[in-house]
Amino acid sequence: MLTLLLVALGLGLDNFAASVGIGLSGVSAGGRLRVAVIFGLFETGVPVLGVLLGHGLAADLGHAARWTAAALLIATGGYALLQIARGRRDQKPPAARTPQTTRRLLVTGIALSIDNLAVGFALGTSHVSLPLAAVVIGGVSVALSLAGLELGGRLGAISAEYGELAGALVLVAVGIAIAAGVL
Repeated sequence: MLTLLLVALGLGLDNFAASVGIGLSGVSAGGRLRVAVIFGLFETGVPVLGVLLGHGLAADLGHAARWTAAALLIATGGYALLQIARGRRDQKPPAARTPQTTRRLLVTGIALSIDNLAVGFALGTSHVSLPLAAVVIGGVSVALSLAGLELGGRLGAISAEYGELAGALVLVAVGIAIAAGVL
């Protein structure tokens, strides 16, 4: 059980980091719930999918998954930076922030969890109960996502004018960290 908790913690840390970035830009209570549910579903579902797909496909995607995840996160953060730049040119007031759309959250959720296919295969080869693994991984992911959103929200309140910019930069940084193998 300790091994499963450590695996879940390791998988959820990238969600925590991305959630801090999202929280920096300001998220409503409903938005927080959406982030936690989307991240939790992907973080839980992708390892299960890895178990179902089997060793061959998970191993083939294992190396490319890191680069795909990194590229998607960098692109998501880059897109947010472009939106910020456009807003500043249009003299949009700082209070009118770009909302975290469900589509944007889905792309981020996919990017954060795509490398978990290989983890799913590893879980399938061990003697861990798949339903237990899914519940533990999902629970830890949701908890870390909510903690990250809370921390980001508090930091964003301190630097309200630059919160959205900092959030976009954190997403790019998480993408770079994944590409470098740090996360």
